[in-house]
Amino acid sequence: MLFLNVVFMLWLHLAHAASIISRSNSYPLNSRSNTLGPKNNLIISNKVISPDGFARSATLAGGTFPGPIIAATKGEHFAINVVNRLTNDEMLKSTSVHWHGISQNGTNYVDGVSFVTQCPIAQNHSFMHSFEAQNQAGTFWYHSHYATQQCDGLRGALIIYDPEDPLSYLYDVDDETTVITLADWYHVVAPVLSHIIGTNANSTLINGLGRYQGGPNSDLAVVSVEYGKRYRLRIIAMSCDPNFLFSIDKHNLTVIEADGQLTQPLLVDSLQILAGQRYSVVLVANRPVDNYWIRALPSTPGLNFNNGQSSAILRYNGAPVAEPTTNQTKSIMQLVENNLHAFINPGAPGIPEYGKADINLRMVVNNTGGIYSINGARYKPPTVPVLLQILSGAQHATDLLPAGSVYVLEANKVVELTMLAVTVGGPHPIHIHGHSFDVVQSAGNSSFNYVNPVRRDVVSSGLQNQQMVIRWVTDNSGPWFLHCHIDWHLDAGFAVVMAESPSDTQKHLGPIPNAWDELCPIFNSLTPAQIGAENSYQEAQNISTLLFPNT
Repeated sequence: MLFLNVVFMLWLHLAHAASIISRSNSYPLNSRSNTLGPKNNLIISNKVISPDGFARSATLAGGTFPGPIIAATKGEHFAINVVNRLTNDEMLKSTSVHWHGISQNGTNYVDGVSFVTQCPIAQNHSFMHSFEAQNQAGTFWYHSHYATQQCDGLRGALIIYDPEDPLSYLYDVDDETTVITLADWYHVVAPVLSHIIGTNANSTLINGLGRYQGGPNSDLAVVSVEYGKRYRLRIIAMSCDPNFLFSIDKHNLTVIEADGQLTQPLLVDSLQILAGQRYSVVLVANRPVDNYWIRALPSTPGLNFNNGQSSAILRYNGAPVAEPTTNQTKSIMQLVENNLHAFINPGAPGIPEYGKADINLRMVVNNTGGIYSINGARYKPPTVPVLLQILSGAQHATDLLPAGSVYVLEANKVVELTMLAVTVGGPHPIHIHGHSFDVVQSAGNSSFNYVNPVRRDVVSSGLQNQQMVIRWVTDNSGPWFLHCHIDWHLDAGFAVVMAESPSDTQKHLGPIPNAWDELCPIFNSLTPAQIGAENSYQEAQNISTLLFPNT
């Protein structure tokens, strides 16, 4: 038995993976072992995979789901060449990749948002994303930002390690094996589902593996730990829709990071994590050597833990290779967002009083027939990216498209945004590009905190008729997307563009690569067949009668 354990640990060390014991034939053993450095090609292609036992073609980075971990050290330069080799006619064949949580200060043009900062990268073309993450470190991710393409699989982790992390004394292990990705998975391609009003995932995948209701006993992800060691688990909700209630049977977790920002350590036994959010938690492996369920219960109706659904395995070294028999206990220390406090330079900018920022915005979210609007305007992607409009001379909100969805903000001002969701469908995860923000009022909480609120880049808008309030400083000229991170809601209009000091953008960005200028002419020359998903509406009609108008 000792010999077998030694062999297994040797394999684990060589694989650089999340300790996955076995996989179905559609998955090579090393499919989670690929980690890329910050200077690399990221190949986007189609491949048939069956992460939950159901085979379907997917849109993948690096040929795997999730895509390869992109790992860097704080201060390293990124040069990631996104290469489009998509071929499947049922899905979109152009692409774009967004580096979620990276502020892109001075490099807005590589933020990767289709029709806001660029045109999509056409089939058989590529685009180099060259940028500095400056002083950023923590847990980030990357995903497609073209329509609902990420729901077909283009998602992966991006980790920036800090050799001088001030909280490193709390943990012993922090590497590729401690990255935990949570994702929803669909058996129907996203272009079809995007026509349907209200759609639900078929399964939850943890580190790319899961099971669906009525499906086979597909392999589950295994995270291996050694008794007595402390592990920094980097949990990433790379979800298209649901939030997850995350817990590990019989283990508490200490939260030390939210969305790339260190927090004062906070002990919890479970946490709700919304689409786009990330948490680092410290797990102390101090329980009896055994197997324990890792649970990620999605908000998706009908999904549960039956037969290992929405689950993975925490396996202590020396435990038998078997599924856990542990039971979930009632959570008594669930994470409450307003109990989180920024660790570094705490305090929201500006006068510490509600409504006393330099710029005070109020956004009311509505939904009519499945279509979302903010302050009465539904976001529809413009044909000319907002950044290109600005660089072509448009400076005022009245000149920028889409009409009613672009907010022009002066430079170096404190912005306070209050968002009220009067519609159902929450909690909506609200994300702004180009910034982290201070959450001075968490949704569902009546009090304000300007002294030491949590700082992050995705926040819950709360449930119906609740409000949240955030603050940031406009120190990053350019157009930045603010949107619901539920992809189906974004596609249905839940977004605006915050255009920071358009008159300064050209100077702030400096020379822009010629390859960026070429993206739009190439994309605009594509035929419908080259764009892909031509018959998606007809296919949606075969599934549901509750459809958006065919545009």
